[in-house]
Amino acid sequence: MKKKGINYTTAACCIALGHFALPSCNQVKPDNQVKPNVLFILADDLARHQVGAYGETNFYETPNIDRLAENGMIFMNAYAAAPVSSPTRASIMTGKYPARINLTINIPNRYRRGRLNTPPFSIMLSESEITMADILRENGYATGHFGKWHLNVNRDYYPNRPGDPESQGFDVVLHTLKPENTDNTTGSDWHNTDLITEHSISFIEKNKDQPFFCYVSYNAIHRPELERDELVNKYRAKPDADNDELYGYNNPVQAAMLETMDNAVGRIVDHIEKLGLSENTIIVFYSENGQLLTDKASQGFRGSKADLYEGGIRMPLIISWNNNIKPGSVNNDLVISNDFYPTFCETAGIDDLPKNIDGVSLVPLFEDPGSKLEREAIFWHFPHYHHLGICPQGAVRKGRYKLIENFEESLYNEPGGWELFDLENDPRETTNLVDSLPDVTEQLRSTLQIWRRNVGAQMMTKNPYYRSQ
Repeated sequence: MKKKGINYTTAACCIALGHFALPSCNQVKPDNQVKPNVLFILADDLARHQVGAYGETNFYETPNIDRLAENGMIFMNAYAAAPVSSPTRASIMTGKYPARINLTINIPNRYRRGRLNTPPFSIMLSESEITMADILRENGYATGHFGKWHLNVNRDYYPNRPGDPESQGFDVVLHTLKPENTDNTTGSDWHNTDLITEHSISFIEKNKDQPFFCYVSYNAIHRPELERDELVNKYRAKPDADNDELYGYNNPVQAAMLETMDNAVGRIVDHIEKLGLSENTIIVFYSENGQLLTDKASQGFRGSKADLYEGGIRMPLIISWNNNIKPGSVNNDLVISNDFYPTFCETAGIDDLPKNIDGVSLVPLFEDPGSKLEREAIFWHFPHYHHLGICPQGAVRKGRYKLIENFEESLYNEPGGWELFDLENDPRETTNLVDSLPDVTEQLRSTLQIWRRNVGAQMMTKNPYYRSQ
């Protein structure tokens, strides 16, 4: 299967807000092979500690998501390929590291300069990429996208625009955007959670007699934080609520938004069960990057959205598949968002994958929760300044150890350029082991540099015009 397209690169782009619309459906003809349906539910800016199944908080309430964990597998070392939205979504759609496709920052974005210059980056997911939706559709799946896309040059969506979901393998599309700000408080479905859910259920209903890929991409719990007052007040009344902090660890508004989304997840899963599709439907619940926090060292993992500490990239991941995944099972191996692509290809019986897929199929873990995937390490490359994060950074995790490179310091050979953490003994990344474990540091540094060369990662360069304030 081949696609034609252009990789677009520019030095700057303008932010434009779009709308949502529902284009017509191009029905896919079913074949005679029994293939599992795929229901992929993606949350926005949801941290691991906010999901009750992980047992890290009593503040947030997610009974329907937790039910998926009871019926399936929970992953304790699941990662996003980037600490922000667009690159992680690109990794899901392509099975490749963001650095390989040069899509390493949110779209749209612009070059930001500090002590370092940002390298050129792609401003859309190239149409030449064979996406997960492309390859599943080519193999008999009906494909539907409902919610946030965030992989085109801007968010001015219109049906069949190049770079939007229709050109990337999706038959049915509902494209939605988060609210622009908190000034408009009319209505109640600000983040389109109910709308996304209704269209997802309708798609499943219409395609119940053929294999389908239903990509449910919620805007929640991304800011602006908006939810019904009565639901927010429920969480404000909890004794451990962060009521005085805009982006707190125990955030009442986020908790209310999450409850709404959790109820929506329950509606979709209940409909799957009602239609008798549970035995042949893989259900994935996942988040694209970590929670936005003001205090990045407050509780739980260090860091948050937009940096490469665990709080920014270590995600909740739950996969349920009746009779194929043992209920209540737990896996501790390293997995990353690149892995979904080869996983769904394997379950669909697709052997001919595109070149340079970086992900590894998770199917062996379904069969044996205690097994390990065959790969050396997982990697990150984020050569950008981001107004929310501790950036720019790169990182590698191999086994228990994780090495972070802080580009500003490392490229100027200054102290603080490298941080090494033992995540088994120090999951909050409090103790830098670079000086005490020089051999491990050097080994991981070499591994990271070799990987960057292999995927063609573009590096930052010193800015000769920078003047410190």
